Amino acid sequence: MSRLGAFLDRLINGPSRDGGAPSIRLPEESSQGEQDIELWPVEPTTGQPLPPRQQPGYYPGYHTLGQKDFWDEATRKLVLERVHDVPAIRFFSAEEVTLMEAVVDRLLPQDDRREAYRIPIVPQIDKKLYENIIPGYRYEDMPPEQEAFRLGLQGIQAVADHLFGKSFVDLGPTEQDQVLLTLHDGKPPAGEEIWKQMAVTHFWVQILSYCCEAYYAHPYAWDEIGFGGPAYPRGYYRLLNGEPEPWEKEERRYAWAPPPSCLSDADEAVGHGDITYLPGQAGTH
Repeated sequence: MSRLGAFLDRLINGPSRDGGAPSIRLPEESSQGEQDIELWPVEPTTGQPLPPRQQPGYYPGYHTLGQKDFWDEATRKLVLERVHDVPAIRFFSAEEVTLMEAVVDRLLPQDDRREAYRIPIVPQIDKKLYENIIPGYRYEDMPPEQEAFRLGLQGIQAVADHLFGKSFVDLGPTEQDQVLLTLHDGKPPAGEEIWKQMAVTHFWVQILSYCCEAYYAHPYAWDEIGFGGPAYPRGYYRLLNGEPEPWEKEERRYAWAPPPSCLSDADEAVGHGDITYLPGQAGTH
């Protein structure tokens, strides 16, 4: 790679293998979302915000869709639909979808992504609920999925009003995290009649599961984690020692920390008392 090419690569893809923070930003990165700069992750040694990237994660320059010609037609069609055909909102009401977007923005933040490369989570959740695509089981203390989401959103609004006297969507990010933390802990201070109809801890796990499933089914998320994409029909052959396939990228780590406004970076059990869950990973970003 030429010196100019290496320089542009660093600008676009971020820090080098040694983990150093980039010292310069592209104009579109530095100007986008300045009003939300307090939501950006930070470089831990300097405390400086890390601007949104086209592709966050440790595999800069890797694009799963670059391998689409090796997939079979049905797989290629399905994956490309996730990028180009975002489902219309049909289940949530206008008020519910606004609230749901605000909740998802705190459950699985994408402030490290440029706007054009953010993954549409709520439309995929809406599609599943509208088409009633369910796991095939539910806990005895939970209503059907569709009812659970409507009740859960009402419960979140009730807690926001109780704690701050405002709608959840009108709260700042730290206040929103405080509302959601009460559900995480299984101790919502309001909406008692709602939580009598379903277990708050089970709802918390349910909504998180829906968010993660929608996010990590998208090829932009595959780029972020270095996932090689569908194995069929080509398959994988470097199955030992964790070596990347020829079309994959070597991991390039960089240092980051959550923004100061974030309350969700601690690794804590979900719920309390007899109903607790130990998450397998502290977070996704």
